[in-house]
Amino acid sequence: MGVTGSPTNINQGTRTKGGIGESTLRPDGILKVTGEFAYSSDMWHEDMLWGHTLRSTVAHAEIVSIDTSEALATSGVYAVLTYDDLPTAVKNYGLEIQDTPVLAHGRVRHHGEPVALVAADHPETARRAAAKIRIDYRELPVVTDEASATAPGAPLLHEGRDDHHIGHVPHPNIVHRQPIVRGDAEAAKARADVVVSGEYVFGMQDQAFLGPESGLAVPSEDGGVDLYVATQWLHSDLRQIAPVLGLPEDKVRMTLSGVGGAFGGREDLSMQIHACLLALRTGKPVKIVYNRFESFFGHVHRHPAKLWYEHGATRDGKLTHMKCRIVLDGGAYASASPAVVGNASSLAVGPYVIDDVDIEAVALYTNNPPCGAMRGFGAVQACFAYEAQMDKVAAELGMDPVEFRQLNAMEQGTLLPTGQVVDSPAPVAELLRRVKARPLPPERQWESAGEHPDVRALPGGLSNTTHGEGVVRGIGYAVGLKNVGFSEGFDDYSTARVRMEVIGGEPVATVHTAMAEVGQGGVTVHAQIARTELGVSQVTIRPADTAVGSAGSTSASRQTYVTGGAVKNSCEAVREQVLEIGRRKFGTYHPAWATAELLLEGGKVVTDGGEVLADLADVLEDEAVDVELEWRHRPTEAFDLRTGQGNGHVQYSFAAHRAVVEVDTELGLVKVIELACAQDVGKALNPLSVLGQIQGGTLQGMGIAVMEEIIVDPKTAKVRNPSFTDYLLPTILDTPTIPVDVLELADDHAPYGLRGIGEAPTLSSTPAVLAAIRNATGLELNRTPVRPEHLTGT
Repeated sequence: MGVTGSPTNINQGTRTKGGIGESTLRPDGILKVTGEFAYSSDMWHEDMLWGHTLRSTVAHAEIVSIDTSEALATSGVYAVLTYDDLPTAVKNYGLEIQDTPVLAHGRVRHHGEPVALVAADHPETARRAAAKIRIDYRELPVVTDEASATAPGAPLLHEGRDDHHIGHVPHPNIVHRQPIVRGDAEAAKARADVVVSGEYVFGMQDQAFLGPESGLAVPSEDGGVDLYVATQWLHSDLRQIAPVLGLPEDKVRMTLSGVGGAFGGREDLSMQIHACLLALRTGKPVKIVYNRFESFFGHVHRHPAKLWYEHGATRDGKLTHMKCRIVLDGGAYASASPAVVGNASSLAVGPYVIDDVDIEAVALYTNNPPCGAMRGFGAVQACFAYEAQMDKVAAELGMDPVEFRQLNAMEQGTLLPTGQVVDSPAPVAELLRRVKARPLPPERQWESAGEHPDVRALPGGLSNTTHGEGVVRGIGYAVGLKNVGFSEGFDDYSTARVRMEVIGGEPVATVHTAMAEVGQGGVTVHAQIARTELGVSQVTIRPADTAVGSAGSTSASRQTYVTGGAVKNSCEAVREQVLEIGRRKFGTYHPAWATAELLLEGGKVVTDGGEVLADLADVLEDEAVDVELEWRHRPTEAFDLRTGQGNGHVQYSFAAHRAVVEVDTELGLVKVIELACAQDVGKALNPLSVLGQIQGGTLQGMGIAVMEEIIVDPKTAKVRNPSFTDYLLPTILDTPTIPVDVLELADDHAPYGLRGIGEAPTLSSTPAVLAAIRNATGLELNRTPVRPEHLTGT
């Protein structure tokens, strides 16, 4: 990994080991790789019951009757709950729109919707009892796409909806609509020498985290409940859970348990309310752990999309205009669809300068599986389409695709189609230059093994389906634009409590936030920030829970920016209080206490010239400093619902990829050889973690390019492949070489100049792979994932 760029300003603790800018190791790393880490599915409690959810076997139906008598009569069963057993008048939940029933009532709207709950003394007893529940369904017509959703007389998925989006959508089966209009795209089209259009299809992707949904609810003596759960957003869960239980929020105490990956799939509730309901009904702890089949139905997925794009350009390669329409399938319930629409529309133009645009994005209600947050949401689908368009326009003009992109690349100061100015570095052209300049991997690597070819390097790999005949190489490029943080006027903040005290004669800092550590490495970075700001080597990270203020969601590449900012802010306040204690105790003995810039480094108070004034342990002695503060980034505003104008985003991130693939054109097999990435991260707080995030996001984007897709039957809206046998994921054998070039161009508006990094590489890796396959085969390939039949015509 190469790291270059301008220096960023770090005021404190530059000589304290393990601070900002170092590749410190994760505190949970060894436990995870040795199998000793405790995930939420590992939790146990005396006298614990097991919960199970019965799910609908059809996608759209009226519930005529439910008979639970045989299940209740099963030995070992303690409770069976349906909608009629819910304790309060609040029976729905949702991230923004409360349209999701805790348990289905009247009808089911998607395959796998929860209908009943069972608690028993053994997980298999609970499953067998659930299978004895008799449900009589009267099937209804299914809505599966835009045509069926908006046709005259189409079934309304949510009759009488009264959410705040209903006033600006053209049909009740449209969740949200956002246009972005700037300039006059139709007039600009007349100035174009070439006009290129395309229709694109993006498949439904699963987050495919390795740890399925799980949690443990324990009833408490005060009538409340303690919930230990794997989630992405503790306080959002709390806000949705408490009203359904009929409890004040302070009686629903939530603690984060070990999370086995998330990628957006844990932002919505899954088993949280169900476990709490069963625990409160039985008076016993209840544990729920989904198997992989249940997990496919228990969380939202990435929105599949249909996208239409049109671009024009002059003969010298300048883009004249862009028009597009993006249709996202949100499935049966809203989840994060409004925010996904906002991202897809506002980022639809990509990292390019185009003055005249006409953009529309909508999300549908259908009977397909609910879709919501997934890494890079909205921007991923758009990037796939606009990058394919860039290659098409460049080919039409006879230009090099990278040079064409560089000619039209945005930079700092560019005015976006929303009217927002990009006011931090935007090195789009430089990122493309770097990936293009990188040496190419050797061709026909399988032949390097001599007499016996290394089949792992061939398309098809260890299946040994080809020996290299008909294998051709392709190279493709792509670059993407992603927002960082929550947008459109959302009050996006985080809270951190920092305590500094002397324990065993040594100064120790304790950091407490509600940030969900889902594998991104926040627990590492928070300790680095505390060491940097407080100059101590010993930092304890307390488990995340709702006893401290909200940290928001671990999503939108926001946690290092926002919760890292909160930790920094609280540490600075602690530092000032510690120095004030020192001035009170020692200030009269040394004039530097009053006149010098004082720093905390290596457990000591020092001047900016390096003179040691006191040990921190002597300053604090029996005193402790404890600070809890909220921290907010600069405000955003909602996009205008007619024009899409508004300063809707906090920050932007950029990544570029070059993909090298080898394709057996006779068998339709693809081997991705290399996915080189260049990304601006502002400041690499932990270079090793940065590398892991970029490589992980790159591989996730590759997955949707060549193998990952949830298949939904278009006639019945049933999921056809809810298992890792049939839903294909990249393994280590599919993983290409992923060299990474990191730029550090500071964003002056962000803590330490950092830039959120986790999502950007997921955008550009997908279209780069598709571009390389097109380059190898000459085929148009306007959908993801690419399957063998798309390459062979069979």
